[in-house]
Amino acid sequence: MTTTTTTDPGATDPGASAHGATDPGGSAHGATDPTGETMERTTAQARGTARPTSPHAPDAERLRRWRMVLGADSADSTGRTLTGQDAAMDGALDALYGGGAGKKPGGGRGAGGRSAGLGASAPSVARWLGDIRTYFPSSVVQVMQRDAIDRLGLAALLLEPEMLEAVEADVHLVGTLLSLNKAMPETTKETARAVVRKVVEDLEKRLESRTRAALTGALDRSARISRPRHRDIDWNRTIRANLKNYLPVPGPALPAGAGDPGGAGGPEGRGTIVPERLIGYGRASRSAKKDVVLCIDQSGSMAASVVYASVFGAVLASMRTLSTRLVVFDTAVVDLTDQLDDPVDVLFGTQLGGGTDINRALAYCQSRITRPADTVVVLISDLYEGGIRDEMLKRVAAMKASGVQFVTLLALSDEGAPAYDHEHAAALGALGAPAFACTPDLFPDVMAAAIEKRPLPIPDKETQQ
Repeated sequence: MTTTTTTDPGATDPGASAHGATDPGGSAHGATDPTGETMERTTAQARGTARPTSPHAPDAERLRRWRMVLGADSADSTGRTLTGQDAAMDGALDALYGGGAGKKPGGGRGAGGRSAGLGASAPSVARWLGDIRTYFPSSVVQVMQRDAIDRLGLAALLLEPEMLEAVEADVHLVGTLLSLNKAMPETTKETARAVVRKVVEDLEKRLESRTRAALTGALDRSARISRPRHRDIDWNRTIRANLKNYLPVPGPALPAGAGDPGGAGGPEGRGTIVPERLIGYGRASRSAKKDVVLCIDQSGSMAASVVYASVFGAVLASMRTLSTRLVVFDTAVVDLTDQLDDPVDVLFGTQLGGGTDINRALAYCQSRITRPADTVVVLISDLYEGGIRDEMLKRVAAMKASGVQFVTLLALSDEGAPAYDHEHAAALGALGAPAFACTPDLFPDVMAAAIEKRPLPIPDKETQQ
C-alpha cells in the first residue's frame, strides 16, 4: 500500500520514519519531500547504520538524516556534505532513485558530478549489488533489486550467471527468472535453478509444518464414523446427538439432618445420557480421503502466486490422504501433476505471460473429477477472462451443484489486494464461490475449511464486491 506523507524537517525526525513507513529499516515508495516532489528512495540506513544522536548536536544529526532521505538535490537546503560510508550509501541510493536514474554512467548530476543510474554495464551493476548488500538489511536489498529491475530494465542482466550469484533471492526474483526462462542461455539455467531452489526450500520450511497440521486435523474431522474407538470419539457431537436420550437418575439416600428434609436425594440435577449413537473422528488411512485440484493462472501478473501455489502443491502431494492435481493455464492448459514431487521442476514447467482462458482450464479440471463430494477445486486467478465468460460461470455452477467445494483466490501472495476483474468476482460470489486474495500464511486455514465444508475464513469481504 502506498502511503503519502507530508513532512516538515523542523518537526519530524526521518530517522524514525522514512517515506511514511513506520519501520525505520523498511522502505516505502510514494513519500513526499517538503517541496511536494515524489521520492522513491529507500532510507533503510536508519536501522543499524544511523549514528546515535549526540545531545550536543541534535540539529546536525537531524540534518544529516534529512540529507540522506532527500538525496543530492537537497544538499544546498540542508547544508550537509556527506563523507565516508554515508556518501557511499547515498551513492547507491542515488543510482537507483535519483532524478537521473536510468542514465548510463557518465551522465552525472549534482554538484559532485556523480553519475546517476546503473546503465547497461554488468560490472557496474555487480558493484552496486555488492554495495547495497553491504549497507542495507536483506529485506531492503530485495526491495531495491525489484525496483532496479522495474525502473532500469535490468532483467536482461539476470541472464548472466555471475549476476544471479550476486542477487538476494526472493519470490519476486523467482517470478522474474521464470518469465525469462525461455530466453535464458544454457550456461545460466543451472545457476537460475539453484537460485529458485533456495527460495523454494526456504518457503517449504516456513509453510510445510503448519499446512500439514491444519489439513491433517481437517481430514480427520471431515471423516466422521459411527463406530469409533474410544480414543476417536468426538464427545461434543456425540453428547449433542444423544440429548434426547437423557435419563434422570435418583440420588443416593442422605443421612438424617444432612439438609434434605425427606431424608433421600431427589432426581433434580442428576442423570445420564444413553449414547445410542457414537460420532467419532476418522483417522489417517492409506487411501486418499479428498481430491484437491489447484488450477493456476500463469499470466505474467500472477508470478508470485504461481511460486507459492507450486510450493503448496508439492506439500499437498506429499500427504497420502490427499490426491493432488496441479494444472496451470494461459490460453493453453498444462497438467504438471507428474512433476509435483519437485516444485522447482513445476516452476520451470510454467510459461509466465500470454493470455488467459479460464473456461478451458476449468473444463479440463472438471473432466478429471471423479468424486465430486470429496473434491476441492482451487482456482487462483485475477479473473481477467479471455475465453467464454458465460461458459466459465456455468462450469463453476455445475461443479458446485455436484458437490465440489470451489475456492477462488484472486492472488496467493503477500502483496495485498491485487488488480482483478470485479464483475467476474461478483458473479462467482453470487454462485457461492466468493473470490478473495489470500496470504500464504492463511492458505492452510482456507484449505482446512474447504475440506471440512465450513465457511471460508475470508480476510476482507470487500474484495468480493
